[in-house]
Amino acid sequence: MRTPASWVVVGLDNGGTTNNATVLDATGQYLVDRLVETPSRVREGPSVAVDSLATAFEGILELTGTVRTLVRAVGLDTPGPASATGVISSKGATNFSQREWWGFDIRGALERRLGLPVVYTNDANAAALYAHHEYFGDSATGRSSVSAIVGTGLGGGVVQDGTVITGAAGMAGELGHVHIPTHGLLEEGQPMPECNCGFEGDAESFASLTGIEKNLLPYWLTRFSGHELASVDIRKAAKLLRGYGERDDPLARAVFEQQAKAIGRLFTIAANVTDPHAYFVGGGVVEAAPHFRDWFLATVREHTLLREEQVHAATFALVPDLDMAGARGAAVAALDSVQRPL
Repeated sequence: MRTPASWVVVGLDNGGTTNNATVLDATGQYLVDRLVETPSRVREGPSVAVDSLATAFEGILELTGTVRTLVRAVGLDTPGPASATGVISSKGATNFSQREWWGFDIRGALERRLGLPVVYTNDANAAALYAHHEYFGDSATGRSSVSAIVGTGLGGGVVQDGTVITGAAGMAGELGHVHIPTHGLLEEGQPMPECNCGFEGDAESFASLTGIEKNLLPYWLTRFSGHELASVDIRKAAKLLRGYGERDDPLARAVFEQQAKAIGRLFTIAANVTDPHAYFVGGGVVEAAPHFRDWFLATVREHTLLREEQVHAATFALVPDLDMAGARGAAVAALDSVQRPL
């Protein structure tokens, strides 16, 4: 634990069950080195959830011994879809399923509640931003990166010169919904994967927990007759699959290899669009056993087709500190907003 050298920003990571908070000072040092979680209460509606975010804010100040008057801005991230300014999608979202959330301005509501500037970033972009700054350090503002965050869906982030690219409507970096070439990726007779967004053959339909449950595992169970997961509810089986992969189970390795190849194809597209300095992979694979996550990342790299010049210029890495990456990335965005010249 550290005390602030001068003024600070606060990062708040809002999730389906908990909020995580951190404090970042003007020198770029975090004042807390662990998760600091409180209930998010998002299922109780916007008013209760905003109060819960305010509670997380006050709690992290008390924990770090930070005087409120030192706080210049607050960074907030939430799951999407949401606009670049923090308005939850008018069609709703997985974590914000109640109708009163649809079109709700969570950033503006928190700003009014705290009386401080609030800077919004979606959760995948926040993780991507943290990975970028943590990896590149002092040279972050002169580098670019692309991140794929594998979770229930496939989040992503594109960072250029140390800043997340948001786009006109805030939807830039939605890498999960980029269509990828499937020739040579699908096995003979394997159905075209479907995404919950309505697309077929996008990256998320392969590389996500939902993709495993809905598309990959049902197919691969037909190829491994008698596998013990065949008798398990498909939702539960999908969640158990990573543990099997860590034990080198052939079925699990086949599923995750297909996921890794899909991300490689996604990164190949990115290589020809943004030509980044780094490709980051985050999500459940980061939390897996080291031998498994290293194998997964190596497979992604093997199937990312780069030109010779790009091979020498780019690197592949895992998103660090994933459980804290959202709050820390939100704090980085807030710090940048304070330090950015007008």
